[in-house]
Amino acid sequence: MSGPVSLTRHLIEAQRAGHIEPDLRLLIEVVARACKSISVAVGRGALGGVLGDAVSAAGGDSVNVQGEAQKKLDVLSNEILLEANAWGGHLAACASEEMEHCQPIPDAYPRGAYLLLFDPLDGSSNIDVNVSVGTIFSVLRCPENVETVGDEHFLQPGTAQVAAGYCVYGPQTTLVLTIGQGTHAFTLDREQGAFVQTRSDIRIPGETREFAINMSNQRHWEPAMQGYVSELLAGREGPRGKDFNMRWVASMVADVHRILTRGGIFIYPWDRKDPGKPGKLRLMYEANPMAMLVEQAGGAATDGRGRILDIAPTTLHQRVPVFLGSKAEVEVATRQHCEHDAAHAGATTA
Repeated sequence: MSGPVSLTRHLIEAQRAGHIEPDLRLLIEVVARACKSISVAVGRGALGGVLGDAVSAAGGDSVNVQGEAQKKLDVLSNEILLEANAWGGHLAACASEEMEHCQPIPDAYPRGAYLLLFDPLDGSSNIDVNVSVGTIFSVLRCPENVETVGDEHFLQPGTAQVAAGYCVYGPQTTLVLTIGQGTHAFTLDREQGAFVQTRSDIRIPGETREFAINMSNQRHWEPAMQGYVSELLAGREGPRGKDFNMRWVASMVADVHRILTRGGIFIYPWDRKDPGKPGKLRLMYEANPMAMLVEQAGGAATDGRGRILDIAPTTLHQRVPVFLGSKAEVEVATRQHCEHDAAHAGATTA
């Protein structure tokens, strides 16, 4: 057969090849339909009355469990994903950035074998200025013989993910997906209402001259991070011997999508601005799914010291530093951090 390959066909062929089970295929299709609904809401913007901050029941600004102000679209996107996945029979429970604890599937519906984690609207601070935002999701298996699903059943390392993806809502709506068999992109055909494959087996260039980071936080970085970025900024005359460009959208989905498209390194390091937090981004529904997508595309993802997918999570909303993208550059950044740690430990011992 020739012609465009739809997301549904891609998943059915993966099922026939034994790469995924039927329920996982159906689950991914449900998530994709929810993303289409979110795309419509994002696209309507002010016309749909969805811009601006959400209001709490008490009448003040609404905040999520992270203590962050919620946008109206944060709340709407979370509701769309919860409702879409409640009744299909594929899930045992959902967990979201916007909720303190996981939400088991209601007793009125059949319970499935999977757990779904999501950031319903990453980069939502960009909504009001019409900059790309997105949805990130991760799928795990629910442990066997679990009667009542709790947060603890989600605490699995990223290597346990059976699928991961994101949907970026920009000039096009694009779903990027992995089921552990490469990373593939599907663009929403708005006339047909279907996701159509537009990139297959994405490969991130191993070398890069581009980095994505919020430079306004530079004064808060640890010395190892200061040293690494100083080398990038020194350009051709510096120790790296080449010029680097910086790009920053302040939406992880948009920044990672650029890296999957043309290479680069995305960095959100630990900083002293809030030293009690080990990082800014959340391991379970931001770092892990993005790390899986990037590794499946030939890139690398670390927390600056070790592989993200090997981290054993301890809490549902655990935070981590993130370094991901072109493999050679991530390895340079990680090596410099580890060498700095070793040198500092040696100096302390001496």
